[in-house]
Amino acid sequence: MSSPPLTDTLSISDAHAQPPGEVVTALGTSAEDGLTRAEAAARLASHGRNELAHAAPVPLWRRVLRLLNEPLTYLLFAAIIVSVIAWAAEGRHGAPIDAIVIAAVIILNTLIGLVQELKAADAVAALKQMTSPSATVTRDGRTQVIDAAELVPGDILHLGEGDAVPADARLLSGSRLMVAEAALTGESVPVHKTRDAVAADTPLADRLPMVYSGTAITQGSARAVVTGTGADSEIGRIAGMISTAGSTDTPLQKEMAAVGKMLTIAVIAIALAVMATVYFTTADHSTSSLVTVLLLGVSLAVAAVPEGLTAIVSVILAMGVRRMAAHEAIVKQLDAVESLGSAGVVCTDKTGTLTLNQMTIDRVITADGRHHITDAQAAETLALGSIASNARLTAEGPIGDPTEAAFLIACSDAGLAVPQAHRFDELPFSSERKRMSVLVAGETGAGRQLVMKGAPDVVLARCTHVRTADGDTEATPEVLARLDEEVTTLAGEAYRTLAVAVREVPAASGTGENPEASLDEEMEQGLTFVGLVAMIDPPRPEAKAAIAQAQQAGIRVIMITGDHPLTAERIAADLGINDPKTLTGAQLSELTDAQFAKAVETTSVFARVDPSHKLRIVKHLQDHGHVVSMTGDGVNDAPALKRADIGVAMGITGTQVSHDAATMILADDNFASIITAVKQGRGIYSNLKKVLRYLLSSNMGEVFTVFGGVVLAGVLGLVQADGAVILPLLATQILWVNLVTDSTPALALGVDPVDDRVMTKPPRRPDQRALDGREWARILSTGFVMAVLSLLALDACLPGGLIAGDDDVATGRTVAFTVLVILQLVNTLSVRHAHTTMFAGLFTNHWLWLALAAGLLLQLLVVYLPILNTAFSTVPLDGEHWLLVIGCAVVFIIVEELRRAVVRMVGRG
Repeated sequence: MSSPPLTDTLSISDAHAQPPGEVVTALGTSAEDGLTRAEAAARLASHGRNELAHAAPVPLWRRVLRLLNEPLTYLLFAAIIVSVIAWAAEGRHGAPIDAIVIAAVIILNTLIGLVQELKAADAVAALKQMTSPSATVTRDGRTQVIDAAELVPGDILHLGEGDAVPADARLLSGSRLMVAEAALTGESVPVHKTRDAVAADTPLADRLPMVYSGTAITQGSARAVVTGTGADSEIGRIAGMISTAGSTDTPLQKEMAAVGKMLTIAVIAIALAVMATVYFTTADHSTSSLVTVLLLGVSLAVAAVPEGLTAIVSVILAMGVRRMAAHEAIVKQLDAVESLGSAGVVCTDKTGTLTLNQMTIDRVITADGRHHITDAQAAETLALGSIASNARLTAEGPIGDPTEAAFLIACSDAGLAVPQAHRFDELPFSSERKRMSVLVAGETGAGRQLVMKGAPDVVLARCTHVRTADGDTEATPEVLARLDEEVTTLAGEAYRTLAVAVREVPAASGTGENPEASLDEEMEQGLTFVGLVAMIDPPRPEAKAAIAQAQQAGIRVIMITGDHPLTAERIAADLGINDPKTLTGAQLSELTDAQFAKAVETTSVFARVDPSHKLRIVKHLQDHGHVVSMTGDGVNDAPALKRADIGVAMGITGTQVSHDAATMILADDNFASIITAVKQGRGIYSNLKKVLRYLLSSNMGEVFTVFGGVVLAGVLGLVQADGAVILPLLATQILWVNLVTDSTPALALGVDPVDDRVMTKPPRRPDQRALDGREWARILSTGFVMAVLSLLALDACLPGGLIAGDDDVATGRTVAFTVLVILQLVNTLSVRHAHTTMFAGLFTNHWLWLALAAGLLLQLLVVYLPILNTAFSTVPLDGEHWLLVIGCAVVFIIVEELRRAVVRMVGRG
């Protein structure tokens, strides 16, 4: 026995458009005997195993290098190099403290990012795990079970109820085959498969003669010929899309890159300018003098660079991750926390995300009219529909066909006992029959009763009577026409309908060996119509309010689903999605690029789309300046989830593939949790702006203090007798300032309570900088005021200058040093509010007050502890000096309040 050769006459992708016999011939196999063992082995060697290629893991060193590839990190490395050079030039006394501290900051930040990254899984690996571990095939004329990874094109596959489909295959024969494809296509209910060919351009969800890897058989059995394995399957195609979908920089990453670039340029410019000024205005060009100039450059670099910025941002994001987890939102990547707050568009799947993914009977229609499921006239329809069913309810949930389970659930919801009638025989549902009939014991136990459930047109055609509240009456053409019209109306409202009918069966009316207990199609006549049910996968109760809140916050909601257009449009309208105009995937494929662009900007519902459509829609939105969040639960959502600025997967109903492709998982599958997470994200972004404003304004205070002290050394009396310039602050003191003020106070700002008003504002534009011109003006002005007050305090302590004093340089530096620390601590209160008084909500953040107390305590230690006096060149201060420090803090508060008042007046004007 030998297998025919594999030909090239048929593209595997067109198998659904060809008759079964032609597919078998083109694939060089035999429908009866399958492949030979030798041919299967040859094809396995040629096509490869039925597995998805697993991307090689990213080496640890490559992950570390990527995390270090940030402008601010480059600046910190440069500061380390300069610090080491200056330390070496001074004679290598002690340890290079500056370099060690900065290096520790880099290491801490890298470790935080690395830990988060190592938690993420590989989406393609998850796709691989979805494949069935074994498969039943015919080879060498015998039925045998093989490892699913050894399947090859041309294998004859046997499928039964409960099986996971191990490869893409073309149906050869089947009986009542129903396949759950929601994870692949978005179709909300199992699809009834047939062997008849369909058009070549039929969308994936409507290719009825095909079964696909990763889906599951919910009912029936079939024989099929394998057409695609591994990367050549539909799930393999999605895996390829995931690997090439790429990702985009988050708004925060872009902002940090911009800040790092700006700081790099500013630091270099300021340091070179001041070093050149000092060098050319000083007669002494000895090695010692050059070392002093270099130290000055280090001081300026240390003053300008917020060494802990990247680490602090990472810690704040990590705390945001924990805060979101309390709201059922599990964030896998730190930057995604802030990205969600910037989202201007939420693209969402329908089935399982906006809906319950559970067919539910919404109403019952009898000859008397429409009824709620709890109405008495609905009870018989629900009870009989439950009898003509093979589904069952368990503690874990319904098992069986979702439309059949819907009757059982409706009975339970309506408080009806599910009938337990003894079944004698069954004529099963098929695509040709479009109905199911069961023969059961009558209510008295003596007679027999035939119960039919099926498509309304098929059932009504076999009814001679209809049941009303007053009894059974003749099914007149007028009554049947009215019921047909009702079915048409319900279909237009996106309901799925099933009709239920019944008849009493005389004894011994069947055929076969036991006519009392047998059923044939001849008996499916003369029935009495009882009622029909309208069912739908209903919206989640909380989703409507969540969508309304999103749209109020300026967030556009777009539904992208593989389900039927009517169903999608109906659900969108029920949920209140703005202008639920619908386009299908087939319509999208016919559009030019310009037409596609217009469609994406004006359409809110996309139906019958495949993964490539979803990915293209997300890419277009991103290319046109939108920050996009994509939500979904299926394999078909995975490429778009990965590509989106933030992908959100459902935690309960979501596949492992969607979990791994996403950057956030909703543990409760609640769409409303997305909006809660958006609020948290916006709050975190607001807090990050406060942190940036605080750190940069404080560091500008240090830069201006050193810069002003050098440039105005003669005016302020900071020139020694030999003409050397006295630095207003030492490099170690600046590092201490950053340690005290840039750590716990900045972290405390990061956990400021979220203001409810953040959801009344539109999302920020992607091109809108966190620190725009107005913010930089505020940062620079605040730093300037800090520097002026610090230098005036220094001048007031030293002889000469604008204000004559009688203290030595060490005391003057300590006072200026302390003034700068206190002003920066007070600045934490100032940066919390952009325009309102700094005293608003003064005690809403207790962590901030703890941080301020800790900062003050540390400053007292560096002023009064002898060991720290030596390390940081400080001296103890007396009461007069503290009065000067407090006076500077009061002046700073007054200036800040006046500035806010002016801003408010200008804003009102």
